[in-house]
Amino acid sequence: MPDVSVPPIRVYSHPSSLLHATGPTHPESPERVRAILAALQAGPIAERVVDCEAPAADAAALERVHPRDYLDTLQRLADGGGAVIDSDTVVSPNSYVAALHAAGAAVAVMRSALAGVPAFAAVRPPGHHAAATRAMGFCLVSNVAMAALAAIHELDLDRVLIVDWDVHHGNGTQAIVEGEPRVRYVSLHQWPWYPGTGRAEEHGVGNVFNVPLPPGLDRARYVAELDDAVARATERWPPQLILISAGFDAMAGDPLGGFTLEPEDYAGWVRRWRGLGAPIGSVLEGGYAPERVAAAAVAHLEAM
Repeated sequence: MPDVSVPPIRVYSHPSSLLHATGPTHPESPERVRAILAALQAGPIAERVVDCEAPAADAAALERVHPRDYLDTLQRLADGGGAVIDSDTVVSPNSYVAALHAAGAAVAVMRSALAGVPAFAAVRPPGHHAAATRAMGFCLVSNVAMAALAAIHELDLDRVLIVDWDVHHGNGTQAIVEGEPRVRYVSLHQWPWYPGTGRAEEHGVGNVFNVPLPPGLDRARYVAELDDAVARATERWPPQLILISAGFDAMAGDPLGGFTLEPEDYAGWVRRWRGLGAPIGSVLEGGYAPERVAAAAVAHLEAM
């Protein structure tokens, strides 16, 4: 029998995540999610993991971020057999349903964290590049931004911190929240790199804290710089909720990035940020070496 004294971690997933078809050579593949789910079931926190089916995001949460005609276009493309939106971003017949459940998973993670149970969304497609009216960078809808806005509009929070440790800047997330002072956005990312946004001088309404750094630095530098940015973002602004855009492509050896992090670095961040006193939830973004992604996912959830 499981040890009931060990606190649970909810892991939200959905079968549609594995049916979002990007093509046989695309780096954003179903293997990413498969590897994470397998590692969680076999790893050191297996007895704590509670598998939860991700709900679909409701219309109110979706339309708070994306205009209805944009969402209708995505659905029409999927229903019509799929389409290539750009060289990186694909809609397949199952992609719209997958996007709805990925967004719903992010909102469910937010609600679980606030209810006292740490949670992680092991879903795809990712979301932090999706702008209000544009799919790009593998992303169709803006999952973490949607969860943050749901927290402030539905649950009356007024201090939600988003930390984005993906190696790519979350241009979509920033664009959606940079005018909303109840949300603060912190991003560590490679510079110069895709998508070309995320300069240090981009501040929004004083709520954007970008940390652009070159590739190949000692991993301790990346760790310290993000810790410093989180400290600046939360000075005299204690967060009520921390949402992590958990992209694991900043690890050494990832094919789409040049950072040097290791799984234990993600765990260290989470342990220190727990000291801020806010509940924490995380949502998968990038990371394209599945076994490495799985190891980092387990490490940071163990720290939660």
